[in-house]
Formats: sequence, structure tokens, C-alpha cells
Amino acid sequence: MAEVSAELVYEVLKAVQARLAQIDGKLDEHNATMLAMKYQITGIHHDLTGIHSELSGIHATLIRHDHQLDRIEHRLELNEAPSLT
Repeated sequence: MAEVSAELVYEVLKAVQARLAQIDGKLDEHNATMLAMKYQITGIHHDLTGIHSELSGIHATLIRHDHQLDRIEHRLELNEAPSLT
């Protein structure tokens, strides 16, 4: 069996250290990307919440107008459609 010298161990450790440095760099890139995506998703969530709020307001307005039209039709006695027979 071949002897393992300190120099051989040192070279292997240098290669492992270099590889770990590459992995750390890639991990930092992925973390930055994930953080940017998190901010984008948060922005989209806020936009959707705003849209939902606006739609709720529009819905409430439509319901109010529907009730007003019902009262007008009742006052003008337009509630019943004429029969065609």
C-alpha cells in the first residue's frame, strides 16, 4: 500500500477547500435569487389583495345600484313583465 504523505493530504485538502468555496458562492447566488423571488411574490400578493379589495367595492356598488333600481321599478310599478299570451 502506498504511503500517504503530508504533502498529498495537503493537496487533497486544498482541492476540497476550493470546491467548498465554489459551492459557497453558488449557495450565496441561490440565496440572493430566492430572496428576490420572495420580494416579488410579496409584491404580487399585495397587488392581488388590492385587486380583491377593489372588486369588493365594485360588487358593493353594484348591489346598491340593484337595490335602487328595484325601488325605482317598484315605485313606477314596473315590477311585473307584461304577459305575451
